[in-house]
Amino acid sequence: MFKQPTSASQRVALNTGILYAKMGITMFISLFTTRLVINSLGASDFGIFDIVGGVISMLGFLNVAMASATQRFMSYAEGEGDKEKQKSIFNVSVVLHFFIALLIGLILLVAGYFFFNGVLNIPPERIFAAKIVYLFMVVSTLFTIMTVPYEAVLNAHENMLYYAIIGIIESVLKLTVAIIVVFTMSDKLIVYGALMACISFLVMLIMRIYCHKNYAECVFKPRKFFHKELMKEMTGFAGWNFTVTSVSLLTNYGQGIVLNMFFGPIINAAQGLANQICGQLGVFANTMLKALNPVIAKNEGRGSRSSMLSASMTGSKIAFFMLMFFFVPVYVEMPYVLKIWLKNVPEYTVIFCKLLFIRFLIEQLYITIESSIAAVGKIRNFSIWQSLLTLFILPVGYLFYKYGFPPYALHLIFIVAAIISLFITVFFAHKVCEMSVTEYFTRVLLRCIIPLIVTAIAASLPLLFMESGFARLCVVVLFSSVAFLGIVWVYGLNRMEREQISQMLVIVISKIKVIRKS
Repeated sequence: MFKQPTSASQRVALNTGILYAKMGITMFISLFTTRLVINSLGASDFGIFDIVGGVISMLGFLNVAMASATQRFMSYAEGEGDKEKQKSIFNVSVVLHFFIALLIGLILLVAGYFFFNGVLNIPPERIFAAKIVYLFMVVSTLFTIMTVPYEAVLNAHENMLYYAIIGIIESVLKLTVAIIVVFTMSDKLIVYGALMACISFLVMLIMRIYCHKNYAECVFKPRKFFHKELMKEMTGFAGWNFTVTSVSLLTNYGQGIVLNMFFGPIINAAQGLANQICGQLGVFANTMLKALNPVIAKNEGRGSRSSMLSASMTGSKIAFFMLMFFFVPVYVEMPYVLKIWLKNVPEYTVIFCKLLFIRFLIEQLYITIESSIAAVGKIRNFSIWQSLLTLFILPVGYLFYKYGFPPYALHLIFIVAAIISLFITVFFAHKVCEMSVTEYFTRVLLRCIIPLIVTAIAASLPLLFMESGFARLCVVVLFSSVAFLGIVWVYGLNRMEREQISQMLVIVISKIKVIRKS
């Protein structure tokens, strides 16, 4: 098995490097795959798959959230140095997610009846294909949920190399599916849905076999390792985590339904494309989060609260900078970038993408601060406030559309909600983790906003003296990159963070040299 470095900073550096390499490969494959799929299915069928097959992508985010809950307990136990407790956590987690899978499956089947009887606006001749795709997605989702404990084990062990290999295999399989869909003579939508479900099942199977073979705690003996108090504690934590994530996912999925009800399936194609672009850019920030979350939980498990908070604040800032680096030039040149990527750009795609970018960027400001609250374990009140805020979004959006507001109004409401969520998170981090609000605003918020303004101004300068085209895109990227690197290094990072990043870069470069020599 691949040996991890012993120091936390070395592990974060190495894992981040591995994940970014994986991200670069999968992002390239994904963009090409999407181009093939949308040109093969057409805008209407692509919109139908986005709204119907959105269940699987929605549960994909749910999968990540639930895995992070289990990973929090495993990392905490590892911080305590309790190996037997890790076996109990694994067994409790498997039992817990089995029942969650049954519950979700039942809910999805009941929800499907209502979706196809009055909620979704799908052309009558495509209803049958849409129902078949929905059933494929439900079955695949059940297996995905039951795999959560295994993904949590990988995260807790910080085994990002295997995670990266699985991600690349999955992307190659998706590209293969897209090529099959191009040449198939059967119903392309049904074939695409069926093969995508098969990929999910195959990936889950590989992950299970690997974990049972390589990790001692992956022994399923519930009679021996079942722990009643642990089950109660994990159920409570997972329950609140599940509530927040479910409300968030249902709201995100619901926006596609609300858009569909007022504007038809073509608008869902624009929404689907915006989600894909922002999802890819969001991976940049989430990559850092995936490498950092186990470190945050282990620090809390060891009783080192100051180290935990320091890692959380630095993580949020770095996540913001990672997304900002790609966000600014793409935002400025969005129409041209979409024109290069797609043959036909659906109406509203540009404005949807821009508003989603802004929302994602705001969310990075508190993404690892939420992890610090979760590491302490007191998430009940925080979860209630976050859920209530999220629940208001769709009803408000529905009212706006009733009074004739344009399709992008819902995205503006999401941005306002993200800003409110920032203040809620900071408040609870201060209350639960004793995080200094003043330190957060000076160390994170201020040092993110000013570099964003400077970089955005620099990236916009070429628009004043150049026509749209590839040459201007290159100049925008150049101006943006130079301004970003300068202002972030000089102002965005403090002295300690600059030293840590320098050390990480040295470690990553030395690892690459070792790999090349071998």
